[in-house]
Amino acid sequence: MPRLRIALAQTNSCVGDITGNADLIAQWSRRAADAGADLVAFPEMALTGYPVEDLALRESFVDASLAALESTASRLATDGLGGLPVVVGYLDREPGAVPRVGRPAGAPQDAVAVLYGGRVAVRSAKHHLPNYGVFDEFRYFVPGDRLPVLRLRGVDIAVAVCEDLWQEGGPVAVARQVGAGLLLTVNASPYERDKDDVRLELCARRAVEAGAALAYVNMVGGQDELVFDGDSLVVDAAGKLLARGPQFTEDLLVTDVELPEAAAEPPGPGPYDAADGTRIRVEHVVLSQDPAPERAPLPARIAEPMESAAEIYAALVTGTRDYVRKNGFRSVILNLSGGIDSALVATIASDAVGPERVYTLLLPSRYSSDHSVQDAEELVKRQGLHAQLIPIADIVGAFEDRIDIDGLAAENLQARIRGMLVMSLSNQHGHLVLTTGNKSELATGYSTLYGDSAGGFAPIKDVPKTVVWELSRWRNAQAEARGEVPPIPENSITKPPSAELRPGQVDTDSLPAYDILDALLHDYVERDLGRDALVAAGHDPALVDRVIRLVDRAEYKRRQYPPGPKVTGRNFGRDRRLPITSRWS
Repeated sequence: MPRLRIALAQTNSCVGDITGNADLIAQWSRRAADAGADLVAFPEMALTGYPVEDLALRESFVDASLAALESTASRLATDGLGGLPVVVGYLDREPGAVPRVGRPAGAPQDAVAVLYGGRVAVRSAKHHLPNYGVFDEFRYFVPGDRLPVLRLRGVDIAVAVCEDLWQEGGPVAVARQVGAGLLLTVNASPYERDKDDVRLELCARRAVEAGAALAYVNMVGGQDELVFDGDSLVVDAAGKLLARGPQFTEDLLVTDVELPEAAAEPPGPGPYDAADGTRIRVEHVVLSQDPAPERAPLPARIAEPMESAAEIYAALVTGTRDYVRKNGFRSVILNLSGGIDSALVATIASDAVGPERVYTLLLPSRYSSDHSVQDAEELVKRQGLHAQLIPIADIVGAFEDRIDIDGLAAENLQARIRGMLVMSLSNQHGHLVLTTGNKSELATGYSTLYGDSAGGFAPIKDVPKTVVWELSRWRNAQAEARGEVPPIPENSITKPPSAELRPGQVDTDSLPAYDILDALLHDYVERDLGRDALVAAGHDPALVDRVIRLVDRAEYKRRQYPPGPKVTGRNFGRDRRLPITSRWS
């Protein structure tokens, strides 16, 4: 059987940086050639970045993508890489076919091309368009109706795009009908907790359905609220794992795969029944009939999947680092209270951009405990962060001399003064402000608009409070295992959480215990269970009624909260979209 050397380049593209992304493609193609690869594949929309959202509707942006595709093909040949097939995702437009009602001919397409011999050898577009969760591709794209099949060194390789793997029928079904030896999929599959297990099981199942080995290349890096974790992999036709790349880091996964020799007669153009109510035409392209060179097989490389806490933490660090880097910030700033949330955010920021670029404000009020300032100062010392202490009691007093407020308004005044101070220093020095609220607080509205919610990025926005504690303990344990001082003071982890806006205040004055609350929020927010279903699931009826009211009333606050990395199955923002004005309960 022919043995092909496949290279999967899980790269970190930036949306809109078409020139920079093209440079990445050229650089990683050179690495693939140096590794002796017969073919290299890049992620979905690697040339434009993903997701491009409404940029897809700008004619100039589509034109730029198409021009870059042609120039990249020429550049690869000029660089001596014209003999290496390069599979790359990009943004195209429909070639004049009649699309669905309401969209003009030439509508955008999420496309994939094969660059070879200094030209674009073949193009096609994603067949299945996802329209759920964080995806709304029906807004932008029209589906493709072709399956490219490449003949390379005596093997037929079918090429599909991301969602084509997640849906029944379509390119997977047609790949089997034409006898492809390898199904290659280019992907931009965002991270969420434990998705790596789902992804591997899916690839194994689809390989069996296609009757072909399957190679899956995925994007890596952060893009606004989405984080891509890489985790590229190769399975054989029986679904056995042959190779797997690491998570959350750029990597070139190179592996040798034994594949069946292609039939003498190439598959006809069809169209073929795609078993999903559509028909797909096949475009067979001969790239090279030369046999693969004799060479010693590469040892299998299978990266171990991360444990749950490790991958969540890596996702938060990746999302924060890339948001800072890709948006041109050199430093970040946050309010450091001595509590667990700000302690974890400071630690994530330090790991993401380096402690020398993390600035903290310690802003105690008349209600702040001595240990809060001490815990904050201890964290700063342990991690080597910048810190500035500004007691705010006099500033609060100046406001209170001018306006007559008490109760909640007076409590929120303290948070808003802190927000004003951190935003002022952000303006003065160009820092990106990190907010420190967690998902449990956002869900229940336990935050102050224009106070602790003020900022530009929210690293733990999608992290429930119980997971905040889990990640903090995990990060300290990692440091201890390396013989280092734990970055987070133990008192910040073990003391009862409190906003410290009134004497003796703790979170449980206003909220149930977090282990009880987070379980209920998971069922209401992520599983979308209604009131009766929540009670049937074992939650206390009175608490159900109370929490539903809190969550529903806080929608207007969440709309004004900064973006933050998605790590759960359903985040506030791209996933969960509910009206602010609603009388449905």
